[in-house]
Amino acid sequence: MNTIQVRKKGTFTLPSSFRQKYGVEEGEIYSYIDLGEGSLLLKRKVSQVDVISRRIARNLKEDNVTLEDLLETLDEERKKLFKEKYGDIAEDHPA
Repeated sequence: MNTIQVRKKGTFTLPSSFRQKYGVEEGEIYSYIDLGEGSLLLKRKVSQVDVISRRIARNLKEDNVTLEDLLETLDEERKKLFKEKYGDIAEDHPA
């Protein structure tokens, strides 16, 4: 059994072998469950935003979609929505 020491303000350091094995990184957030008798269970709390953004990034990479592709499509959609909402301003006000 491995041991850890609780420091001021209740902090403790997980052994580097444990952090490497489970990919624990600084700043991550964990939930815990009190199992009683001084035992607790730690569970990584994963942000749903992170999960979704990783899924989107993976899908874009698989489909070979670049940032330039996204920006171009965004610009096209913006122009399309503007025209739907406000009409074709160039036709209404000739130069």
